[in-house]
Amino acid sequence: MSAVRCVDVCKTYRQGDEDIHALDHVSIEIANGGFVCLSAPSGGGKTTLLNAIGGLDVPDSGEIYIDEQRIDNLNKGELAALRLQKIGFVFQAFNLIPVLSARENVEFVMQVQGVAADKRRSLAMSILDEVGLGGLEERRPAEMSGGQQQRVAVARAIVSRPALVLADEPTANLDSKTSDELMELFTELNTHHRTTFIIATHDRRVMSYAKRLIKMLDGRIVDDIAQA
Repeated sequence: MSAVRCVDVCKTYRQGDEDIHALDHVSIEIANGGFVCLSAPSGGGKTTLLNAIGGLDVPDSGEIYIDEQRIDNLNKGELAALRLQKIGFVFQAFNLIPVLSARENVEFVMQVQGVAADKRRSLAMSILDEVGLGGLEERRPAEMSGGQQQRVAVARAIVSRPALVLADEPTANLDSKTSDELMELFTELNTHHRTTFIIATHDRRVMSYAKRLIKMLDGRIVDDIAQA
């Protein structure tokens, strides 16, 4: 069964007097346990495709499936429930809540899911240790480095063991050493937990970790390469 399947997906934006084809008849299939990078220059369509797969943006036409469930025709409430249960998001801006500690940021999604307080705390502490932040659980984002904040964001995204993690330029604000550490963490999660990763990036270092590289240009897929 596919983790993600897109069939003839289109998305057009109006910019002044011009139509911008952000997605132009895109069709892809990504297997469960895949580790895929979407590569494109700015405006090439990679973020729009990622947002469409995550239910953050609705295509104008075409079909999108997550675990063979069609999602492009779901309402806002159904999409929110899908994201909560099946998808983890990692963004370049981290999107942490500044007044909450690392542990509380990780617990936040589980709180929305209705997980009991003692279990939330236990899972948050465990996952923060797994991503290398043991001992820093009570620090707030402002007391952490950029790499540490990104690890908190990753911990929050994966604590509920979603089948799919979508990452949009996750290394954009990190130095090369921290970027490599983050990608090694993603690789470990992919290998040991069979988590499917789709990463939008133009960072060649990130692309080198992918098992599959999908190149986009002007909203179209122009290359699809399996990598060792």
